[in-house]
Amino acid sequence: MTGPLVPFREIVLKVHSRCDLACDHCYIYEHADQSWRTRPKAISDQAISRTALRLAEHAKKHALPSVTVILHGGEPLLAGPARLRRVCEELTAALAPVTALDLRIHTNGLQLSPRYLDLFDEYGVRVGISLDGDKAANDRHRRFADGRSSHPLVLKAVDLLHQERYRHLDLGLLCTIDVANDPVAVYDALLELAPPRIDFLLPHATWEEPPPRPDGSPTAYAAWILAAFDRWNDRGRPVPVRLFESVLSTLNGGPSLTESLGLAPTDLVVVETDGTLEQVDSLKSAYQGAAATGFDVYRHSFDDVAAHPGVRVRQLGLAGVADTCRRCPVVRSCGGGLYTHRYRAGHGFDNPSVYCADLEALVRGVEDRTAAATAAPAVTDPAVLVAEQHELTRVLLAELHSELDGRGGERWAEVWELAGAVEGRSDGLDEVLAHPYARTWLLDCLDALREGRPGAAAPARMLARYVAAAAVRGRVDVPVRVPHRGGALHLPTLGTLTLDASGTAEVRATGDGFLVRAAGGAELRVRRLREEAAGWRPVRRGAHGTALDDLDPGRDRFGVPVTGRLTPGEAGEWSGRLDGAWALLRDAAPELAGEAAASLSTLTPLTGTEPAVGRHGYGALGLPLAGDARALARALVRGFRRAKLRALLDVTDLYALDGAWTHPAPWRENPVPVSALLAEAYERAGIAVYEEGRADHVEKALDLLDNAAELTVSGKLLVAGVRKELCRSRDRSVLLSRG
Repeated sequence: MTGPLVPFREIVLKVHSRCDLACDHCYIYEHADQSWRTRPKAISDQAISRTALRLAEHAKKHALPSVTVILHGGEPLLAGPARLRRVCEELTAALAPVTALDLRIHTNGLQLSPRYLDLFDEYGVRVGISLDGDKAANDRHRRFADGRSSHPLVLKAVDLLHQERYRHLDLGLLCTIDVANDPVAVYDALLELAPPRIDFLLPHATWEEPPPRPDGSPTAYAAWILAAFDRWNDRGRPVPVRLFESVLSTLNGGPSLTESLGLAPTDLVVVETDGTLEQVDSLKSAYQGAAATGFDVYRHSFDDVAAHPGVRVRQLGLAGVADTCRRCPVVRSCGGGLYTHRYRAGHGFDNPSVYCADLEALVRGVEDRTAAATAAPAVTDPAVLVAEQHELTRVLLAELHSELDGRGGERWAEVWELAGAVEGRSDGLDEVLAHPYARTWLLDCLDALREGRPGAAAPARMLARYVAAAAVRGRVDVPVRVPHRGGALHLPTLGTLTLDASGTAEVRATGDGFLVRAAGGAELRVRRLREEAAGWRPVRRGAHGTALDDLDPGRDRFGVPVTGRLTPGEAGEWSGRLDGAWALLRDAAPELAGEAAASLSTLTPLTGTEPAVGRHGYGALGLPLAGDARALARALVRGFRRAKLRALLDVTDLYALDGAWTHPAPWRENPVPVSALLAEAYERAGIAVYEEGRADHVEKALDLLDNAAELTVSGKLLVAGVRKELCRSRDRSVLLSRG
């Protein structure tokens, strides 16, 4: 099997192999593998020491920042305080010099007492307790061998753990689902105990031993979980529930939060009481020896186990699930289900989960209930997208300040303070930072600093240009010292002033213009910002107040050469053709034209024939200098759609696992990843809105995207919005044809 070895970050350490309950759903004692019968009851000193040394060796080799060790059983508290102290001592001594140790214990709680909790407090061992709900639900399975209820003793343990001196050790409650129990009553009973977290688990089952379905429903478990989800969601999500949060995370492009769902590679290994190294414990539900590796802590390293085929196959992500699952739209969330639940005799684990129908219904049910609330608002509200883009630029500026960490010297400190002063007295700084080329400058500065380039701090001092421009725009009378080079001082969004040489000039706002004092003492005054004058070249403006920027030194990041400064005649001609393009666009697609006009703040002439977005912030678009109004209108649509999609991807996840699948594109011979299909469909849909008769291929692409597993809820919302856009365009065409 290919791919890098995935180191173990979570170790289940069996400290005792017996239990004081007789739960009839326990996978260790009641399922296929009965190897517990031959294990020592308690872990030996030698097994503890070798485990600690092997784990420290593993953590050091892979430079793991932390490892989690879960003390488990059977019932781990049966090992007694002395043995558990030995475990904690050995693990802490071995791992403290190497990595952070996260110690946990999972218990039924029956033996829990202050002597255990004082020990756990000493070593920072956090405690999770198994409880299946109210008394009726819990007693359905979790009873003593003589049939007595365990519920009162578990509640006593929870109360003890919630005492002020122990509360910080509480990990929460783990509940195994039984569809015969009332899901709302179970959830309410758990919530009443005020746990820091609740974890719902499907009972372990395989195709050979399927889970009970009393009513015969193929989605009984999904219905149960969704009923609990509704209760949780309707009550404001008062406590984290890992199963629910995992589905929500993956639907929005995030990681899975549990081994039982999602495609993340497994990083868990089990150490039995005799030092045997095994795969995940739940495999004991499949068949005798299913979890075995043939390795132990005495003769083998954790790397040996990590290379075991049974472990590796659970680290393959999408390639490790059945063909049926790879084609399923919800696989990114369900991940094919827990590996154990896929087992079928004669076919091994290369099957969908025995809970397949439940998992699909669960994921779709959560999505249906939450998509409107969890999708990014920027997808449907252009004003929100613009605001979030502006906020992103602000974040980058703060990152630059942090990254400099004093390397900017007195000049940076001075201009940073002035920026605060200008911001406090006007909106000028907001207006200047909204300029899309400010993003370009910030990204260039951050790249230089993070890559350790010589003189990396110098470009950052160009913040003075933006502060000076902000002061002028806001009419804030403060002197700003601005470095300039090559005989030109550029003020972003305003224009460029010709000076005699490189150096530093003082810029000061004056009424409708500004005053510049050059290094030699000469003064230059610009009285009217938008009028060309001796030495002053303003940024020209087109329709809607859009900047036609052929001056900004940072504009050349389109991947296509920009033009130089246009002559007045060239500028007037280009501006006129752009006005014609906007008029054509307004007539054919008024909504699209309105959004583009409100979003595109800066147009820059290019020498090529294609529109370009480049590395700039949202609002910048490079357009060909050549071409008539119709060609420019088409370029505006294509360029705007590219710019908007990239801006959306800046602020939200529209898809995940890009490249894991490929999809046929109606306009291509070869299949493409979802990113390309979405980008091309989105751009072509814009053209279809502008030009009639071009929507057929786009509709086919949208159908493909609807069934793409990679799309997040925000991505699906975007696709749905494109469909509505095409429908509105068709309806408008019909009305116009009748009119």
